Amino acid sequence: MSPVKAAPLDPAAVAARFAAAGSAAGFRLERYGDTTAGPLIALTKRTPGPRPRIYLSAGIHGDEPAPPLALVELLESGLFDERANWFICPLLNPNALARGVRENLDGLDLNRDYKDLASAEVRAHVAWLQRQPRFTVTLSVHEDWESVGYYLYELNPDQRPTLAESLLAAVTPVCPIDPSPLIDGREARGGILRPVSDPLLREKWPESIYLRAHYTTLTYTLESPSAFPLVQRIAAHRAALETAIALTVEEFKRHPAS
Repeated sequence: MSPVKAAPLDPAAVAARFAAAGSAAGFRLERYGDTTAGPLIALTKRTPGPRPRIYLSAGIHGDEPAPPLALVELLESGLFDERANWFICPLLNPNALARGVRENLDGLDLNRDYKDLASAEVRAHVAWLQRQPRFTVTLSVHEDWESVGYYLYELNPDQRPTLAESLLAAVTPVCPIDPSPLIDGREARGGILRPVSDPLLREKWPESIYLRAHYTTLTYTLESPSAFPLVQRIAAHRAALETAIALTVEEFKRHPAS
């Protein structure tokens, strides 16, 4: 639980921004579910020819408004262009976003529900994911009320070329990096967490572990510090995501995936 309630978003209004910008950029908008506060939406865009498949998500916790706002700003800026095939789920928990709290209306933390599938929102999301191909990389965008700077998790079981240090280097001019040796109870080095134990053995699965189990061999969870100003957190996420996308495209050109 976050120590304070975040300023709520209007999920329906943010979804409308995604729909308008996505339509202008050639995206397909899919409404894969509904909540009382707004739709569950996915935006996809495929370009003919070999392209990396990049998945991005946000809005799974309602007390973390910077991630969906960062994604819609990047969409409106034209970043999601023909360099890649895009799969974007930007508003995973509209009811929580509308109230500025972490959990859905049933009090469930959706980011611990990807094994049990107890929530309607996660069941709908998983059903959508099951219709998608494997991804080259996944980027799940979050915030942390307890952190003193930006940090990230990397799951990279096949030891592919890491993006982690480059992402934090891109963020550094915009936002401090969390230097803590322990973050969220786990060992961290320079703002990077690389869990040693097999994440698939965890009792409760976050989205990233579900993605790592079924859809990718390289997944990042990006965390901005919630105590910092909203505009700074959005800028930090934008810097990290712009860098992640550019590096993924470059690596794909060197080593095209199947």
